[in-house]
Amino acid sequence: MHVFEFILAGVVAFLICGYFQLPILVWTIVAGAFGWWLSALAGFGPNTNIVLGVLFLAVAAALNIPMLRRLVFTNHVLAIYRRILPDMSSTEKEAIDAGTVWWDADLFSGKPDWDKMLKIPAPKLSAEEQAFLDGPVEELCAMCNDWQITHEQQDLPAHVWQFIKDKGFLGMIIPKQYGGLGFSALAHSAVVMKLSTRSAAAAISVMVPNSLGPAELLLHYGTDEQKNHYLPRLARGQEIPCFALTSPEAGSDAASIPDYGIVCKGTWQGKEVLGMRVTWDKRYITLGPIATLLGLAFRLYDPEHLIGDKEDLGITCALVPTNTPGVHIGRRHFPLNAVFQNGPNHGKDVFMPLDWIIGGKDYAGKGWMMLMGCLAAGRAISLPTSSTGGVKALTRFTGAYARVRSQFKTPIGKLEGVEEALGRIAANCYVMDATRVMTAGAVDLGEKPAVLSAIAKYHMTERARQSVNDAMDIVGGKGICLGPNNWVGRGYQMTPIAITVEGANILTRTLIIFGQGAIRCHPYVLREMRAAKEMQGAEASREFDDAFTSHIGHVLSNGVRTWVHGITSSRLAHTPSNGAPELMHYYRFTSRLSAAFAFLADMSMMGMGGALKRKEKISGRLGDVLSMLYLISATLKRYEDQGRQKEDLQLIRWAVRDMTYHAQHAIDQVLSNFPIKWMATMLRWTIFPVGMSFRPPLDARNRDSAQLILSPGAARDRLTAGMYVPKGDDATGLLEQAFVATIACEPIDEKLRKALKKGKMATRPGVDLGTIALEKNLISQEEFAQWTRKETLRKAVIKVDDFPQDFGRAALVDADATRPFVRAA
Repeated sequence: MHVFEFILAGVVAFLICGYFQLPILVWTIVAGAFGWWLSALAGFGPNTNIVLGVLFLAVAAALNIPMLRRLVFTNHVLAIYRRILPDMSSTEKEAIDAGTVWWDADLFSGKPDWDKMLKIPAPKLSAEEQAFLDGPVEELCAMCNDWQITHEQQDLPAHVWQFIKDKGFLGMIIPKQYGGLGFSALAHSAVVMKLSTRSAAAAISVMVPNSLGPAELLLHYGTDEQKNHYLPRLARGQEIPCFALTSPEAGSDAASIPDYGIVCKGTWQGKEVLGMRVTWDKRYITLGPIATLLGLAFRLYDPEHLIGDKEDLGITCALVPTNTPGVHIGRRHFPLNAVFQNGPNHGKDVFMPLDWIIGGKDYAGKGWMMLMGCLAAGRAISLPTSSTGGVKALTRFTGAYARVRSQFKTPIGKLEGVEEALGRIAANCYVMDATRVMTAGAVDLGEKPAVLSAIAKYHMTERARQSVNDAMDIVGGKGICLGPNNWVGRGYQMTPIAITVEGANILTRTLIIFGQGAIRCHPYVLREMRAAKEMQGAEASREFDDAFTSHIGHVLSNGVRTWVHGITSSRLAHTPSNGAPELMHYYRFTSRLSAAFAFLADMSMMGMGGALKRKEKISGRLGDVLSMLYLISATLKRYEDQGRQKEDLQLIRWAVRDMTYHAQHAIDQVLSNFPIKWMATMLRWTIFPVGMSFRPPLDARNRDSAQLILSPGAARDRLTAGMYVPKGDDATGLLEQAFVATIACEPIDEKLRKALKKGKMATRPGVDLGTIALEKNLISQEEFAQWTRKETLRKAVIKVDDFPQDFGRAALVDADATRPFVRAA
């Protein structure tokens, strides 16, 4: 019995010390107490007690006195670590060092501080920014006819381009001192999102100059002369910028660009100057065909050592006017019928002065650092925002269509198969908008969230892909026939573009999210690496000792808390002190998953070491867990920031339950494919001691989510807030009118159905029910007029476009013809 008590007490003490991550000294005292208990229990003699006591004191001293611990233990570990740690290239190091860590560090710690997250102020637009959205942005949306842009002109009309320039859309990120709008990241995001609900070409044309490109690089690294010359011209639209990075031989592996420049002397404007001859071949460059200012990335060499001792200076960024002799630009790509300006450019031995380098001669060879430093902010806004805008439009219009369109005498939105897809679209919309706002808010707080921006880019574009597939399934035949009345087809075609650019999604998921996050966001790994590779002597010894011993405690604590949360169904997991009571269980679940992720990540790095970098499938799944944790966090914070709107709970419940289930599935797949089987078994017992408890969302939650977008109201308006709601008679404008009219006429339709069922009237071929009901005095003249208007709108909404046999080519023979003949059928 005494032995059982001893063992039980030992287990409890171990769990308490590990759970609360108590310091080594406390562990030592507890161990000493158990040693004394064991001596009394076993009846050790004096000599044995003395020997054991001396051994215990020696070990305790080695563990608790840092200088002894370094000599006996951590210096030896440091030596081994230096031997096995692979060298990191300069480009890898610059990528790791780029940006900042924010909430991702909390998630990686295994102990997210929910109170800290909820205290982050909700980002708000200024009065000036809101006025711009309500004025010029609304006006620009109204000017855009997507069919005209994508099919007839294959470009934005000239007057639209001029409006974009005149109103300062191209200079949103440029400070007012240079003539720009000086908008916040949230405002930048809101503008791009609203445009994306109307015209992808307009949104991308505005988005790109305000993302990674000449303006942002100039703001951070340009000389005063460069800023004063170019920024006002960019803000006014006098210069159209593009940035050329991607080459035929260097796509996702952008750091390996073969484009090069040679430092040399040459003649420029009649004078001999120090410059460079640059050769390049670029493709996929957005705005390139119409650009007047080319941002160019290339590797710079100085074989004659004209500007320094190094021959290979590294990647360099320069600003090149496109009218420079030797610059070949203007041809276009045609990416899946998208008509935003995009194309290749090239040049061979083009001479340019050294002061065209962004930042001047001192920034020669620092281009990769510059690009990585600016990438996070732009990637956090551009594609996550445009994807969110697209899904907001799908949410509103697909819900409206599903209410207007009937089959089997029922609005198709009430068919469970359609309802399932609608519910997914609505929940995805909530999660995406929450993530957009939280990530843009981080940028406005001064963060450059490298890992979180990669998460946002990957998951927002993937959820947009899922949503447009769902919308296409719902809309059916109307969606596959392109024409002015098709509001989903172009988005469906263009979806792979967002998947591909700014880091192809496959590589973003498998290499960046966890690969960069494991080093950048982990509380100790980067410190250990820097101690091993960048420090020497006593400094390295002290830093590594502190980081490594803290790392051991971190792993042990997360392992204990993971197991405890598993056997208690997360009841002891951390929650915010003032969070919404109705969501507390989701905070607990997420805390449990955070601890499990942190423990699994550390054990994966320990078990696989450097090989984990090549285990891209496992790395991708670990990245999935981290991503789900961030998306859940954004979703929970959105609910708090919007004042705990009870109508939104069904969206949150479906979304969070779906994400916890996917996080659990990703962990399960890591364990199933873990290369060290005994470790995989131990990890499974620790993480899932009573099995995998998270379940997918209930059908009832899905139905509730779908109902939100099938009915007008505050919840639907809140979910689609910030999008352009058309007021005219184009395809989506008619759909909005038909949606309102359909709901208003439902009592009349119900009256007609009952009259038919009771035999008060009968159908007649060629005569509509409204006319028959009016003849029978079953409805009033006012009801008949209301019903007739609804039917007119309904029929207009479900019509599908058709064209002449030659698709209108004959009509274009005449140079004055600007539009092919088209009619709706």
